Amino acid sequence: MKKIQSVPVALTIAGSDSGGGAGIQADLKTFASLGVHGASAITSITAQNPKRVLGIQVCKPEIVRRQIEAVFAELHPAAVKTGMLYSTEIIKVVVELFKRGKRAPLVVDPVMTSTSGARLLQPSAIAILKKELLPLATLVTPNLDEAEILAGRGVKSIEDLRRAAREIHQRFGCAALVKGGHLRGGKEAADIFFDGKNELLLTAPFIRGVSTHGTGCTYSAAIAGHLALGRRLPNAVKLAKDYLTQAIARHQSAAGHSVLNSFWRVRR
Repeated sequence: MKKIQSVPVALTIAGSDSGGGAGIQADLKTFASLGVHGASAITSITAQNPKRVLGIQVCKPEIVRRQIEAVFAELHPAAVKTGMLYSTEIIKVVVELFKRGKRAPLVVDPVMTSTSGARLLQPSAIAILKKELLPLATLVTPNLDEAEILAGRGVKSIEDLRRAAREIHQRFGCAALVKGGHLRGGKEAADIFFDGKNELLLTAPFIRGVSTHGTGCTYSAAIAGHLALGRRLPNAVKLAKDYLTQAIARHQSAAGHSVLNSFWRVRR
């Protein structure tokens, strides 16, 4: 009898993207492509497509809680990531659950706005994100706008990325991956990782003309996936950077819209 393969579990706590490019859908595709079983707790249902967010319906905190508890009761995630949390009440649910004893490594993608500019985190929720959730995190993965909010300083250059990563680590105690893909005038997509000991400059050729919709979700999900597979954090970040770079470089077209190729490692 053939032995059944056992695979690790990763949990994503995030919003649903009806267009399939970001959110829960991007996370689950990323987990699957890495050979990780993906579990999910949906925080919000969005009506969106590759161009814009048309509507948001937030889930009640109690059902978010029950989804997370159900997953931990039987599936025992080896890593967890958060995406769109939206409200203070939902962040409080996540904080409360992660304060209960030892939990899996937590990657926080501090989703505040969509690529099209829609607000995905209530302003009142930013304070509790900073005060209570980030100190529980293993890693936070802000983009430029989010890094400016978390670090309290402008981010316009690679040196600014470095300062912001160090400031975020000092303020909240978690490792930081500050993503510089939107730096103006850059020929490379540069990110800085800092965990208090290790600093990494991660670069890849900047690919123009490709939509960035879903890149943040995919990046953080790939990190969580590699953590679930047992990789140490710095290595998980490096592997995730390469994964995202290839997913962008080998992008596909869906109904005329460029979409990330989450399964680029699968030969067709």
